[in-house]
Amino acid sequence: MTSFELSEEHRELQEWVHGFAADVVRPAAAEWDEREETPWPILQEAAKIELYNFETLASFWGDETGLSVPLVNEELFWGDGGIGMAIFGTTLAVAGIFASGTPEQMVEFIPQCYGDASEPQVGAFCSSEPEAGSDVSAMRTRAVHDEATDEWTLTGQKAWATNGGIANIHVVQAVVDPALGSKGQAAFVVPPNTPGLESTRKIRKMGLRASHTADVFLDDVKLPGSCLLGGKEKLDERLARARSGERSKGSAAMQTFELSRPTVGAQAIGIARAAYEYALEYAEDRVAFGRPIIENQSISFTLADMRTEIDAARLLVHRAAWMGRNNVPFTAGEGSMSKLKAGRVAVWATERAIQILGGAGYSREHPVERMHRDSKIYDIFEGTEQIQQLVIARAISGKHLS
Repeated sequence: MTSFELSEEHRELQEWVHGFAADVVRPAAAEWDEREETPWPILQEAAKIELYNFETLASFWGDETGLSVPLVNEELFWGDGGIGMAIFGTTLAVAGIFASGTPEQMVEFIPQCYGDASEPQVGAFCSSEPEAGSDVSAMRTRAVHDEATDEWTLTGQKAWATNGGIANIHVVQAVVDPALGSKGQAAFVVPPNTPGLESTRKIRKMGLRASHTADVFLDDVKLPGSCLLGGKEKLDERLARARSGERSKGSAAMQTFELSRPTVGAQAIGIARAAYEYALEYAEDRVAFGRPIIENQSISFTLADMRTEIDAARLLVHRAAWMGRNNVPFTAGEGSMSKLKAGRVAVWATERAIQILGGAGYSREHPVERMHRDSKIYDIFEGTEQIQQLVIARAISGKHLS
């Protein structure tokens, strides 16, 4: 029987990130939530201890159990969701390059997503559009190739881009053959200071406010052929297969999301666990009618349910992370299961935490209201709750439901 016990290496990793989250992230969380700005000083602190760089991320991804990435995310987002996303938002751009790029492109572009400890940078993955969020087949951003110069021209608008406009590297999903729908798309890297890429609107959000989110506009952005992830030959082969009716693995955007869904689930669990722990401590200390409120059955049962749901969601995330790392097919939508459950648990658990604190929970003097605001996006981004249900339903029924 396989043990559920974490290895010594995993425990050490967990303790290292937890220490950074407790000592650096948590004390700054309320300030950066109020400022609604990227916490560059904290990114720099993370870079100094080598928590924020590609070499460390690569070592996490290299873990054959698949557990390092979710463990790190849970602890970091236990510290704070907004700052956690400011630190880990770059990973989606890196995953986009990793999913589609050649080894040469990975070596060239991924380090530029991070910068260095003296001047940290961020990366952005640009897929969603005003009319195409979960429906990637409705994407309108176009990429047109000039055979004579091997140059691509990108035109369109992206929405809800984490680090959009402030990123050193933007990974942009665009349509190269509209007749093929989602199969006619490709991913491109837009290097630093490329003319035509602009961001004029930063989005003011309910939660994760320390993480920058913005619209990105592409106005005749010119890119050399070397910026097409995977290269032209590989793209032509994939398009030819799609035109012939051959089944494919799906769009590059969907492959990126498949890589990241258990990770996103782990982030939601970190927020939920933070709210549960805070509510538990509050219930032990808060006295009403002559006794700690945890002695009331309704409170203690709620806390019992919170702990149970969090542990159940974590097990789904760890299973999906292991499956993804070991190329075990998600035959029942296990990646989507993990994200669906974790998002639901985060929203529910943070709301229960507010209820346990009562009026105090509704106040900004306590962090559970911020945790609740941060949690809601986990029902929405990287595939809404309903999209996750659709993926699972298709997997278990074998039918193309809509």
